[in-house]
Amino acid sequence: MTDATYFYDPREGHGLPHDPFKAILAPRPIGWITSMDAEGRVNLAPYSFFNGFNTNPPVVGFSAERRPGGDDPRKDSLRNVEETGEFVCNFVSRALAEAMNETCAPMPHGENEMLRAGLEAAPSTRVRPPRVARAPAALECRLLQIVPLADLEGRPLGSRLVLGQVVGVHIRREFLKDGIFDTAAAHPVARCGYRGDYAEVTSLFEMLRPTA
Repeated sequence: MTDATYFYDPREGHGLPHDPFKAILAPRPIGWITSMDAEGRVNLAPYSFFNGFNTNPPVVGFSAERRPGGDDPRKDSLRNVEETGEFVCNFVSRALAEAMNETCAPMPHGENEMLRAGLEAAPSTRVRPPRVARAPAALECRLLQIVPLADLEGRPLGSRLVLGQVVGVHIRREFLKDGIFDTAAAHPVARCGYRGDYAEVTSLFEMLRPTA
């Protein structure tokens, strides 16, 4: 009888044409992070390893990952957050997907990705970095901690998990319906598997948690 699953140990290689890890860990919300260096220069960059980790107070985090053979992830977003202790997470809608993708492009430190992508900045209320004006929602954050990641043998991975507490929330009024943020109407974009795979949320279904 043929085994119904394909198993591999990541330390020994996946044995497939492409690494399936990110395709399995999907869809993932995109952390579209605005930060500002000590000189006031703005940076905007998307992170696909992003999520929320606590409700009260709200805590979000993104991972600045070192790519194989790549640069130190302290560049730009991470370095700015280390310097200033502040950042903003901007909600990525389908209408903003192409602009978000433009902010992936490598640019010299100090260059403003908002300008490259043709995005209007809006002032934040509790932190200095601006937010994307057209984003359906934005979370203003102050740094809690930066966690260097290591493997099972204790070897540094070169990646760092940035955790921030949300100190301000902006929601565009057209996405508030009877006091509820209309996620489906905002058409969030999520990162999926391989090089260019994304998902768009257009509908929701309800399934309540069972009671005892």
